[in-house]
Amino acid sequence: MADTPQHTDHPVTDRPATDRPVYVIGGGPGGLSVAYALRAQGIRAVVLEKSDKVGASWRRHYDRLHLHTTRRLSGLPGLPMPRRFGRWVSRDDVVRYLEKYAEYHDLEIVTGVQVSRIEPAPDGSGWLLHATGGRELTGAAVVVATGHNHTPHIPDWPGRDTYTGEFLHAGEYRTPAPYAGRDVLVVGVGNTGAEIAVDLVEGGASRVRLAVRTVPHIVRRSTAGWAAQFTSILVRRLPVALVDRLARPMAKLSVPDLSDHGLPRPDTGLYSRVKAGSIPVLDVGLIDAVRKGRVEIVAAVDGFEDGKVALADGTRVSPDAVIAATGYVRALEDLVGHLGALDARGRPVAQGARPPAGAPGLYFTGFTNPISGNLREMAIDAQKIAKSIARDRRASRLPVT
Repeated sequence: MADTPQHTDHPVTDRPATDRPVYVIGGGPGGLSVAYALRAQGIRAVVLEKSDKVGASWRRHYDRLHLHTTRRLSGLPGLPMPRRFGRWVSRDDVVRYLEKYAEYHDLEIVTGVQVSRIEPAPDGSGWLLHATGGRELTGAAVVVATGHNHTPHIPDWPGRDTYTGEFLHAGEYRTPAPYAGRDVLVVGVGNTGAEIAVDLVEGGASRVRLAVRTVPHIVRRSTAGWAAQFTSILVRRLPVALVDRLARPMAKLSVPDLSDHGLPRPDTGLYSRVKAGSIPVLDVGLIDAVRKGRVEIVAAVDGFEDGKVALADGTRVSPDAVIAATGYVRALEDLVGHLGALDARGRPVAQGARPPAGAPGLYFTGFTNPISGNLREMAIDAQKIAKSIARDRRASRLPVT
């Protein structure tokens, strides 16, 4: 594995189409698993990672983070996660695993290289990548695996630019220590916002408020030893309306009514929300924190006025710090937006083994957040993508080695 940037340019005129590697953009779990799966098919894969190490996004996550999916169903192809990591794997152990995965499979990784644009190769065969330092790399195929959580998103709140209070995106949050004894407003009740709120409470914050715009579905991460992920895998191919109906009584049995605390039960179905892109909150302490009043639910943020935070119900609050758990954008427009590969929201129009129409040999992985587990689905996609590329090579009568 290459640990430092290397000059591996392959100008268009240097390599015939039959000798071009497959370039994988991104050295996270999606990119590494695709690189291994291609290697298993006898195809040379080169991973291009813009940072100096694999698993860069995982290294930036907050200290408390553990996978919400089980260890056994979170391993990548060709190397299980070690049993010593426990059932719910920590952030640090995920990073260790990714490092070991790249080393164990002797993957070809070039760090310090950022790809800025992908275009069809001038000779009409394969793809041309524009990268750091003026590099032009030509590949037989390209797999984009830059990640679902790529660029922090902060809403365009009125008054945000002139707000002088402490403000940070959740991507900058690491530990509750700096907030001990302080009043903190967490904005957004996805899994990240919910877990940071609990982390702050347990870390000694004097007051923690959680601003909620859309009431989430809350699911126990595990009930009597049965992981929510198991159920998610079982139901994910059932009709949406059926899963919505099944989820309602299960929610009433496993999750208490928090209406008096500002979190009524959602009026739309759980699986309908998933299909619209909203994953349930997997509980790792939020329910108890809300019931005990340690996390206060407040209205959504509407803007910032006179040094205060304006909420949707008309109230104004003055926390010591605001943490925006408002998600991420994929930031793929400059890279592939000109290829007709993205929808109106900037998401790939095709993922996994199916390339976008009109862009054969261009693949995307890791840009969804499925209830069955992101790592699990990326592992499955990796095998499918590798098989699709191998089929294309055989059909073109190109050698795979």
